[in-house]
Amino acid sequence: MKKLESMEQFEELKAEGKHIFLFSADWCGDCRFIDPFMPKVEEKYADYTFVYVDRDQFIDLCVQLDVYGIPSFIGFEDGNELGRFVSKDRKTQEEIEKFIESLSK
Repeated sequence: MKKLESMEQFEELKAEGKHIFLFSADWCGDCRFIDPFMPKVEEKYADYTFVYVDRDQFIDLCVQLDVYGIPSFIGFEDGNELGRFVSKDRKTQEEIEKFIESLSK
């Protein structure tokens, strides 16, 4: 999974291609819960580039996008938001995959 390095990179990625941004933090227990199965999710949905966004490093971006709970996911394609799975609740692999499948409808 790529790691977001700058706001400029976010704008570039968001504007072109299919990306899923994962908002997370190292200290977040529910975020660590999804770590073991995220590589399988990335492999299954290889038409998306997954990008890790450190919530603490990009708090202004979280405010801009109304991301107040983590882990959270936002999908973009060519500058358009496809959908979001934003909440503070722990997420299962099945819930994440169902969200990603909903993006292509």
